[in-house]
Amino acid sequence: MRTQAAVLWEYGQDWTIEEIELDDPRDGEVLVRLAASGLCHSDEHVRVGDLPMENLPAIGGHEGAGVVEKVGPGVSSVREGDHVVLSFIPACGRCWCCANGHQNLCDEGAELTVGLQRDGTARHHVGGRDARTMCLLGTFSPYTVVRETSVIPIRDDVPLDKAALVGCGVTTGWGTAVYGAEVSAGDTVVVLGIGGVGANAVQGARMAGASQILAVDPSEFNRDHAKRFGATHAFASADEAREALPDMTRGRMAESALVTVDVATGAVIGDALSLVGKLGTVALTSLAPVTDDRVVMPMFEMAAYQKRVVGCLFGGANPRYDIPRLLDLYMAGELLLDELVTRTYPFAEINQGYEDMRTHRNVRGMVLFD
Repeated sequence: MRTQAAVLWEYGQDWTIEEIELDDPRDGEVLVRLAASGLCHSDEHVRVGDLPMENLPAIGGHEGAGVVEKVGPGVSSVREGDHVVLSFIPACGRCWCCANGHQNLCDEGAELTVGLQRDGTARHHVGGRDARTMCLLGTFSPYTVVRETSVIPIRDDVPLDKAALVGCGVTTGWGTAVYGAEVSAGDTVVVLGIGGVGANAVQGARMAGASQILAVDPSEFNRDHAKRFGATHAFASADEAREALPDMTRGRMAESALVTVDVATGAVIGDALSLVGKLGTVALTSLAPVTDDRVVMPMFEMAAYQKRVVGCLFGGANPRYDIPRLLDLYMAGELLLDELVTRTYPFAEINQGYEDMRTHRNVRGMVLFD
């Protein structure tokens, strides 16, 4: 079939809307008609080259939900007409990590920047060339073919534009608080960076029972947004938060600091460590350029105060369990999704959506498909 997609031809260039040729699904694959795609910062990492694909051209997008149009041979977990969320990390259920309760580390995740099907071929073609897909999904298109392992069936009564959000940003932020930092009732938590992931780290901390949640972001717009999701205090910098914390915690400092800034740096990790006290946890979710290996870390404090830094891919969540669970919480009125989308965009304005993200005019933008 012929459809359209937002394609990246060169790093540093804008996404371009192109007509593409989309093959039928083959063995173990699913054709999905998408209702919406979130505009996540990880696609910006790809666009600028911080997180390069194996080859270009590539179709962006990894936060989508829609309806199954067709299934290939051997598909058993979904059928035509099912409502689904596309998980940005596959969950095969068979590898060591999946079997050990860590679906976010599924072995198939090693192929996210390869962007091809399991047989090593492409289903998406543009300008006579094979196109890779971001995170094996390519949700910047109204139709896509994906592996069955990336498809999570959901209840039919969830609005699909809201369901798309749990394919990456919501689950990642919420899980960073709940699983990564293991926030407990009464904790003081600092969230560094209030974008699409950080806003959900705030509400994950709120739902876990944190009594004080400090949102740190240089953008006043983002700080105000954080309060809608449960932040009790907001600061423009880590220095401001560090100055306030001793009085707020009787000198103990925070139990955890969640790093959800747009681009991770060694200095940010050092800031986060300075905000937590003894036995404090820094949960690192933000991506850094793949070549950046410089970290500022107070080694004496790490040992003497037993602080720790933990990595959080997809917030440590198990997509086949947590995605339906989070949507149940949304339908019960406990998880805020409607409030996350600052602005929606027609497909043709996808670059404007990212410009608004870069200039702090949206926290989470979303493309809606007809």
